[in-house]
Amino acid sequence: MPDMSAESIRYFHRAKRTVETESVYGEKWLRWTYGGTAGGLSLELLVKRPWLSRYYGWKMSRSDSARRILPFIVDYGLNVDEFAKSPFVFKSFNDFFYRALKPGARPIAAEGDDRVAVLPADGRHLAFQNVDAAGGFYAKGQQFSLASFLGDAELAEKFAGGSLLISRLCPVDYHRFHFPIAGTPGEARLINGWLYSVSPIALRRNLAYLWENKRMITLMDSPVFGRVAVCEIGATMVGSIMQTHVAGRAARKGEEKGLFKFGGSCVVTIFEKGRVRFDADLLEHSANQLETYALMGERLGAAM
Repeated sequence: MPDMSAESIRYFHRAKRTVETESVYGEKWLRWTYGGTAGGLSLELLVKRPWLSRYYGWKMSRSDSARRILPFIVDYGLNVDEFAKSPFVFKSFNDFFYRALKPGARPIAAEGDDRVAVLPADGRHLAFQNVDAAGGFYAKGQQFSLASFLGDAELAEKFAGGSLLISRLCPVDYHRFHFPIAGTPGEARLINGWLYSVSPIALRRNLAYLWENKRMITLMDSPVFGRVAVCEIGATMVGSIMQTHVAGRAARKGEEKGLFKFGGSCVVTIFEKGRVRFDADLLEHSANQLETYALMGERLGAAM
């Protein structure tokens, strides 16, 4: 069987309508860690451990880390015009990393129409109308386990046959996440776990990293979409998942829900069966083994 983890990561850019190859932050380190015996030993003994990510998060919160900001902006071609404040005033790399954007930098599709759902984060998205089809994207024979991911077999039954969106954020992305629908969120439930990478380089080895990692699960009630699970997954070097919303208070579609501190990470959105129809382009590219790069607030689909 060919080594899928050695393949480049390609995605469809929704705005440009082109297939592109991802420039992976720390690619050599990722491939070494998830690609061989020595790297695997390092992974189990060191990399997945929360204390390592906490230490790195502490380093990225020190004032001397601010010197990394301008080279990072230049290397990855970030658009400083959309930042809410000047890149020269960030106090640390972490302060820059979870930066806010100017109002209007991420327009919300069909704002005011609660039957239209939007993408919850900037990143590379996979959409599966039926969650049972999700596993084969990364590796044949690996299925997405709702019960393991949600940490609740009874809750998993309620979402059986439902629709799944996996939104993968890279370190170069805007790292705040937002509500994909209008509704009322409950308390975010923390499930502690390891901090494996959620890059396809890692997930092609083991899809279970998605439910072995630390994650937070918020159940949201909507008069249009029913119950929706909005979930954030920590990953290597992501020391914190911070919730900024107020549980029990009605939220607008596109309203900020929270933020990730340093690192790549992932947002997973799960709809009950028969409640949403994902947009055709997202489904088509996912079926063709391509993530779709798109921004928070762009259209995800509509209520059925």
